[in-house]
Amino acid sequence: MAVANYTDKDIITLSTREQMRLRPGMWIGKLGDGTQPDDGIYTLIKEVVDNSVDEFIMGAGSVIEVSIENKVVRVRDYGRGIPLDKLSDAVSKINTSGKYGSEAFKKTVGLNGVGVKAVNMLSSSFKARSVRDGEAREVSYAAGVEQSDNWEQDVKDKTGTEITYVVDEAVFGVYDYNMEYVEQRLKNYTYLNAGLTIVLNGNKISSKNGLLDLLNENLNEDPLYPPIHLKGADIEVAITHGMGYGENYFSFVNSQHTTQGGTHQAAFREGIAKTMKEFFKKDYDPSDVRTSIIAAVSVRMNDPVFESQTKIRLGSKEIAPGVSMQQFVGDFLSTNLDNYLHKHSETAQVMQKKIAENEKARKAISGIQKKARETAKKVAVNNRKLRDCKVHLTDSKNDLAEKTMIFITEGLSAMGPITASRDAMTQAVFCLRGKPLNCYGLTKKVVYENEEFNLLQAALNIEDGLENLRFNKVIIATDADVDGMHIRLLMTSFFVQFFPELIRAGHLYILQTPLFRVRNKKDNFYCYSEEERQRAMKKCGPTAEITRFKGLGEINADEFKELIGENIRLDKVRLTKDDPISDMLEFYMGKNTFERQNFIVNNLRIEEDLVEEAI
Repeated sequence: MAVANYTDKDIITLSTREQMRLRPGMWIGKLGDGTQPDDGIYTLIKEVVDNSVDEFIMGAGSVIEVSIENKVVRVRDYGRGIPLDKLSDAVSKINTSGKYGSEAFKKTVGLNGVGVKAVNMLSSSFKARSVRDGEAREVSYAAGVEQSDNWEQDVKDKTGTEITYVVDEAVFGVYDYNMEYVEQRLKNYTYLNAGLTIVLNGNKISSKNGLLDLLNENLNEDPLYPPIHLKGADIEVAITHGMGYGENYFSFVNSQHTTQGGTHQAAFREGIAKTMKEFFKKDYDPSDVRTSIIAAVSVRMNDPVFESQTKIRLGSKEIAPGVSMQQFVGDFLSTNLDNYLHKHSETAQVMQKKIAENEKARKAISGIQKKARETAKKVAVNNRKLRDCKVHLTDSKNDLAEKTMIFITEGLSAMGPITASRDAMTQAVFCLRGKPLNCYGLTKKVVYENEEFNLLQAALNIEDGLENLRFNKVIIATDADVDGMHIRLLMTSFFVQFFPELIRAGHLYILQTPLFRVRNKKDNFYCYSEEERQRAMKKCGPTAEITRFKGLGEINADEFKELIGENIRLDKVRLTKDDPISDMLEFYMGKNTFERQNFIVNNLRIEEDLVEEAI
C-alpha cells in the first residue's frame, strides 16, 4: 500500500469561527433537528439565558424575557448590561469573559466565555444590544462575521442586554422548536433561583418553593410521604420515596442541570445512606436506603469544574478550598435531615418501613444475585451476546466517551450488518436471541434468573445505579414490523419497570430504521415513512427502483454504515409526570388481552398503497 504524501500544506490552522462551524459538537454537544430535548438548538438557548440568569444571581434584574417566533429567538434581561466598549469582544472573541477572577460574578453558570460566541458563530443572523446609563450599542453578525456596529445616545430603554438570533440551517439542517422542551429548561431556572421570573412568549414562569416545586412537577407516582425540603447556604435538597425500582435524581450546579450527575450527586447518595444508618441506628445497606428514592439536589460554588463544555457532569471534588464535596453535602444531611426526621416522626416511620421492604426484597434474591454475578463474570471475557467497543462512558477523559452507544438487536441476522458497519471505538452490539420475557408483574428477581436480562445488565453495568453506566446511549434496534415493535415494547417495559432512572436520565433510544429505499442511477434515498417515499419517488422519476425493507438483516453493511453514522435517526424514550407508569404497563403488558384486542380493533387504520398513483 502506497504511503500518502504528507507536507506542510496538510497542516491547517482554523480560526475559532471556522472551528465552531466545522465541529459544532465540540461546543454544544450535538446538532439535532429539535425533536430531542438535548438537541443543539436548545443548548444555544441555554447558553444565552445562562448569562441573563448570572445577572440575576449577582443581584441585577429579576425578569428575563424569552420569545421564539418564526425561528427568531430573542432573550432580553434587565441586568447590568454588557459594558459597551467590550460588547463586540464579549459576543465574538473566544475566552473573553467577565468571570475570570472577577468579583462581578460569583457562583454563576457561565465560566469560560464560550457560550454566546458559539451562538453567534452558529447563527445565520445574530444581534447583541446592550443598554447602560442612557447609552446603547448594537452589533450584528452573519455566521459569525460582523455586519454592523452602531452606538446610540439618550436612550430611554431600561438597562440590560438583548440577544436576538436565528440558528443557521446551513449548519443544523432543517429544524423546529418544541416549546415543551424550551419551557422545561426555563422552569428549571426558576426552581433554582427564588424570585426570578421568566416570561416565555408572554407567559410568566416562576417558582415559590424551589426544588420542592420541581420534585412535585416531575412526580409520576404518588410519593410514600410528603417530600422533605431542606435549604442551607449554597445547598438545597428535596427528598421522597416512591414504589418503583431504581433511583431518580435531579441534580444541579449553579442552575446548570447536570443530567449525568457528578461529584455532588455521588456525595448526596453517600450522605443520605449514612444519615439514615445513623438516625435509625441500624447498619442498613446503602442500596436499601436509596432504592425507589426520588430526590433533587442543587449546590452553588465558585469555579465549578465540569467534565465537558456541555456541563452535564460535575467533576469538582471540592466545593471550596479545603472542603470536599463529600464532606459538605454529608454534613448538611447529617444535621438537617436528622433534625427533620426527629420533628416528623410519621415521615421517619414510613421511610424506615420502605427501607425494611427494600432490605427484605434484596435478601430474597441475594442467593440468585451471587450466582448470576458469577455467571456474568465468567462470560465477561467472552460474552457471545456482546460485541463491545473500545471506549466507554466511564472513560471521562476521553473525548469520545459521550459518543458511546450500544445497539440491542434481535437475532444474529440483524447483529451481523450492525457489527460489520459499526464504529468499533464507540459502538457496541448486544444480541437478543428472540423475543425477551414479558417481565410485567414480576419482581427484580427475574433480572438475575433470566440469563439474557442478567447479561444485558452486566453489559450496561447498571446493577448499582448509573454511576458506572458504560454507554451514553442504549439503543433498541429492531425490525420495523409487528414482531420488531413487540420486542421494542418488551424491552422498553423491562427498562421502565426495573431501570427507570436510565430513561429519566435520557439514555434510552429507539433506532429508526428505513422502511424503503428509493433510487435511480444517480440518487439513493432511505425513506422512514410513506411521505418520505412519495417525495423520493418524485425526485427519482418514473425509473425509480423501490425496495421495501422487511428487517434489519436485509440491509447490507455498507448501507447500515450510513444509517448508524452521523445521520443516525433516534427516538428518545421519555418519562414525564403525565405518564402513569403502572397504568401503562398494566394495559400494554398485563393479562387484559381482551381489552387490548378491542382497543386494536377500534383504532385500526387501513393505509392505501399510492405507488402507482404517484408514478
